[in-house]
Amino acid sequence: MFNKKMKQRICAVLLTAVMAFTTAGIPVMAEEIASDTAADEEFKDEAPQIPGLTYESEMELKYAQCFHVFYYNDGYALIDIKDDGQFLVVPEGKEAPADMDKSITVIQKPVSRIYLAATSAMALFNAIDGLDSIRLSGTQASGWYVDDAAQAMEDGKILFAGKYDEPDYELLINEDCDLAIESTMILHSPKVAEMIKELGIPVMIDHSSYETHPLGRTEWVKLYSVLLGKEKEAAAFFDDQAKVIEDLSGFTNTEKTVAYFYINTDGSAVVHTSDDYIPKMIEIAGGRYIFPDLKNTEGTGSSVRLTMEEFYNQAVNADYLIYNASIDSPITSIDDLLAKSDLFADFKAVKDGNVWCTGKQLYQATDIVGELIKDVHLMLTDGDEKDMTFLTRVS
Repeated sequence: MFNKKMKQRICAVLLTAVMAFTTAGIPVMAEEIASDTAADEEFKDEAPQIPGLTYESEMELKYAQCFHVFYYNDGYALIDIKDDGQFLVVPEGKEAPADMDKSITVIQKPVSRIYLAATSAMALFNAIDGLDSIRLSGTQASGWYVDDAAQAMEDGKILFAGKYDEPDYELLINEDCDLAIESTMILHSPKVAEMIKELGIPVMIDHSSYETHPLGRTEWVKLYSVLLGKEKEAAAFFDDQAKVIEDLSGFTNTEKTVAYFYINTDGSAVVHTSDDYIPKMIEIAGGRYIFPDLKNTEGTGSSVRLTMEEFYNQAVNADYLIYNASIDSPITSIDDLLAKSDLFADFKAVKDGNVWCTGKQLYQATDIVGELIKDVHLMLTDGDEKDMTFLTRVS
């Protein structure tokens, strides 16, 4: 086994080689990234056979569809992430089977020095008291809406290690990083992912944004709990969030319509496809998404850009407007909305005083997604605004 200094020297050599390839303009194993993320491959709920290990059980999931967790004897666990790959989590003091499929990435416990570039995952780690396992961040302290994460960075417990597409490779090496967790944005920078892998650091991509059910995103807390050995804590936390849906299960839909959007810098309205998690949240809360059959005909993403005229034609009679300030800056008045387009003056929701805005922290609050459902329910039923977490009325 190599000691830490030897490992760092080897990594430094590898880094120099990788950077040399990059400088020469030669792609670094980009084909491998492309094949790993092929979206057409069927995602099977089937535990792989691993030589020397005996399959025992599968983690129970209620809403998440983009990952599975399979348990084997002696504390081994295999995480299977759709469009990313399989990861064998090896218990402390044990080793991965010698004859294991080489396509399976090994993650050795304890996992205690993570580079977290997927901002949506921070709240989930925090929910199970797992911030101590994160040593490096892809976001500056000022960019965190998770207060405990921002404080940990202020205290020097978590260090800024560069954005996802420009990580500080030397810092990753010096801090003995044992896992990099990236968002799907890394798919636009495949060379970066390969550089990190070349340094001997496993790379896992968080696909929680691909979940179509709102609580599917929150259920990724169970995946991260496997890395930390906190499955019981994660299950208890998730059950509390799922209770929001259970409490609304017998509620009769109000049939009131809601448009959820923001205005892009080019003047277009950015909305969600009808099968995305936001429309489902509105449905669970007791409303109807104003775009019942909207699809993305130009790609696979969940966002669709409409011209202001197209948005006007479909949303002018919506009962409620919710401005998505998790992407754009919040609007604080109707004048702010009219400044984006004077067409909003004709909207029913504007005339009725039913314009609302989300908080900037929403996109990082994957741990309390259920609270937005509760907020929308309160909005639709004239509930007390003081009980809302994310929504603010705009007047």
